[in-house]
Amino acid sequence: MNTTFAPHAPTAALVPIVERIETVLVDLPTIRPHKLSVATMNGQTLMLVKLHCSDGIVGIGEGTTIGGLAYGGESPESMKLAIDTYFAPVMVGQDATRVQALMARIGKMVKENRFAKSAVETALLDAQGKRLGLPVSELLGGRLRDRLPVAWTLASGDTARDIAEAEKMLDLRRHRIFKLKIGAKGLQEDIAHVAAIKRALGERAAVRVDVNMAWSETEAAYGMAALANAGCELVEQPVGSAAALLRLMRRFPVALMADESLTGPASAFEIARNSGADVFAIKIEQSGGLFNAQRVAAVADAAGIELYGGTMLEGAVSTIASAQVFATFANLQWGTELFGPLLLTEEILVTPLDYSDFGLTVPTGPGLGIELDEDRVAFFARDGLRKTISTVV
Repeated sequence: MNTTFAPHAPTAALVPIVERIETVLVDLPTIRPHKLSVATMNGQTLMLVKLHCSDGIVGIGEGTTIGGLAYGGESPESMKLAIDTYFAPVMVGQDATRVQALMARIGKMVKENRFAKSAVETALLDAQGKRLGLPVSELLGGRLRDRLPVAWTLASGDTARDIAEAEKMLDLRRHRIFKLKIGAKGLQEDIAHVAAIKRALGERAAVRVDVNMAWSETEAAYGMAALANAGCELVEQPVGSAAALLRLMRRFPVALMADESLTGPASAFEIARNSGADVFAIKIEQSGGLFNAQRVAAVADAAGIELYGGTMLEGAVSTIASAQVFATFANLQWGTELFGPLLLTEEILVTPLDYSDFGLTVPTGPGLGIELDEDRVAFFARDGLRKTISTVV
């Protein structure tokens, strides 16, 4: 009698599962006040996630916002609460190796909370990369570049100081693309500020601006024309609505970039369908994670919209998570803005990130390719040895 033997299925004990999730708030000071139209930041709070798995592997992730709740509906504190209270029960005991399946499970049980989802997905991918001995970029299809150009944001609010800061960055060969945060002052004052900086830098550097939705459509129409005359090459989200952004499109010889109105694949499709932007500022947190960031990039590529790797002024963990996914993009015409760790006065990694020759090197080690300095994290933790308050004015 012929007998057919079925292959043995792996036992549940052999499948790494999520055992527990740890979250911590880390308050770090910045090198200077960072002035945006929505807030002035004198520090930054990182919400770090540590995903402990049954095979002993620990994945790390990060959630960070700009100015607490000044930018949007999530804050580091709310992310910690959501993950501790709602994400953890959904994740504990689940297969840690099936990242997309687990994120889909979370998506059914937790609505919105895109920033928190990005932090958790980052930790899952970091753990899986460590488990397989592969960088996160390889889990996402494979990188196309090992280094990313990085812009520096000039946001002191003082023209002379911003010029001096830009000159220093050029001398250090750290940045030659500068984005100016404007919108908090009067329209004429902002335009004069941008024009003065561009005159000082000339052709040695590119100048762009981010208005963070501070202008009315009428102000934006006047402002974009004046900025184009001043030599500005790109204007980011000058108005709040996607409809107003569409009405400003291609009226001026300057690229128009969508940021706050871009909240994931669905919004990307709507903006692309209406030809509502020249450039997409892709952010992993705003997109709801690394996989969603890739989906946004695919929509942009299909629509002929150019790409820019944005930032939420994250610390090192989310910055490198962003770098890992941006390294896989077929197109990245406008470079990136992954300078967040350079804005902080304190280092929380064992080995600092490699910023040199106007770019950031994407690590090649397993997972994110970085290691937390646990003593430093404990020191700056909100309930740790030092009390460092992230303030917003």
